[in-house]
Amino acid sequence: MESILVVCIGNVCRSPVAEALLKRELPDKHIWSAGMGALVGEPAQPHAQEIAAEHGLDISAHRAQQLSGWMCTQADLILVMEAGHQRELQRLYPSAHGKIRCLGETGPGRHFDIQDPYRHPRDAFETAHAAMERGVAYWAPRIRRLS
Repeated sequence: MESILVVCIGNVCRSPVAEALLKRELPDKHIWSAGMGALVGEPAQPHAQEIAAEHGLDISAHRAQQLSGWMCTQADLILVMEAGHQRELQRLYPSAHGKIRCLGETGPGRHFDIQDPYRHPRDAFETAHAAMERGVAYWAPRIRRLS
């Protein structure tokens, strides 16, 4: 498992942060992010950048990009933020069905959605960041074992 794609809606709040968290844990992997309805070319939201920086992550160079079929084909694993994203991507890209998983899927019968903090106060970004850290803490060792 060498290529991991992280997906949310706008690619300006959650997926850039999750991408950076995964890169820190899995520096030898190809990890990138995209949005299902990306705000193409936009940087990560200021609150996302601030909170990431407070946790030692620099996402200032990030620019949003639109998800496309070739990305789903190239990725070995696609991590999404919500169960609804998983269903939508499985519908849009049926050939990628088995490799689309939720970042908040942390074991059998354990699943949480990482809520979108876009246009919400800073505390929503803090909550999302903490949830992404939980998800990455679960997924990073699994990815290492599968590599």
